[in-house]
Amino acid sequence: MNIKFTAGWFYGALIVGLSIWILHSFVESLLAASVTAIASWPLYGRFNSRVPPRVGRSATALLFTLLMVVFVLAPLVFALGALLTEAHELMLGLAAADERGIQVPQWMENLPLIGPWLAARWQLDLAHPGALVAWTRRADATVLLATAQSLGQFMARHAFIVGFTILLLFFLYQEGESLAAGFRRLLRHHIGERSDGYLDLATQAVRASVNSMLVVALFDGFASGVAYALVGVPNACVWAAITGLLALVPFLGYVAVILLTLQLATTGAASLSLLSFGLGCAVLFCGDKIVRPAIASDGMRLRFVWVLLGCLGGFEVLGLVGLVVGPVVLTLVRELWEQRVRALPSGDGP
Repeated sequence: MNIKFTAGWFYGALIVGLSIWILHSFVESLLAASVTAIASWPLYGRFNSRVPPRVGRSATALLFTLLMVVFVLAPLVFALGALLTEAHELMLGLAAADERGIQVPQWMENLPLIGPWLAARWQLDLAHPGALVAWTRRADATVLLATAQSLGQFMARHAFIVGFTILLLFFLYQEGESLAAGFRRLLRHHIGERSDGYLDLATQAVRASVNSMLVVALFDGFASGVAYALVGVPNACVWAAITGLLALVPFLGYVAVILLTLQLATTGAASLSLLSFGLGCAVLFCGDKIVRPAIASDGMRLRFVWVLLGCLGGFEVLGLVGLVVGPVVLTLVRELWEQRVRALPSGDGP
């Protein structure tokens, strides 16, 4: 098929390029709203069927958007606030301990091989009063200021992304059917009938990826809460919420486990801190290696290593929404690869 590049092509490409340039700051919000709309569309369809027709499409879309904000965003805000509160309490505990000197933990002295060396270093650097304050005074003030500024910019940017994601989500619920139909017709015109298969596969992969994230977060939160409560961890429910939130990102849940271990260790509960560390790591291991692949396998049909690479690579490039987009892209690549291999003559193999 010969394509003739005319002036219309040039001006069309110019307009598209300018549009992408203008909207590039909203790419993450667009992707996050699209992923959320695709994943929650079956729920929205059921909600819409139960709303009286006189309510109207715009009011229905607004009500469902508010419900999504309440049931998705509110728990995340609560867990994040709880994480910051516990981190603040840990800092206060360390500061109070530093006033009288942080003594060497008994379990550290009993560690094989490296125990005596660690105990000696601890005694030299941390056991005398004011040791932590002296360490902080050695830090470069410029680095600390730059870190605080970067953290503030990070929080402001993500508040911006969340705000526009909610606005775009309302629009997608309102106009989603017509947009999806037009997009499907456009792809069918340029790619052919096989485009329907690609769209269906991408939709299944998005929903499987989102479902696996949510199920893993709920599993890790519930299971860690039960484990912490059984061994007597203070504020077990709060730490369960923190663990579930961070478990949305593979391996990030271990940050909550380490923070809990440090907090318990500073209070002198060495045995409890080690037990909590082991239980938390076991729960997170089961969530990442058993629950996540089991939930995501039907929609994405990827091995665990590819799901993991897609999540981590997507998170590095696109943030939280990349946790979903990354595995979806790899799912489409796998489908294209299998179609290409199936199309080869049987005699072309090695």
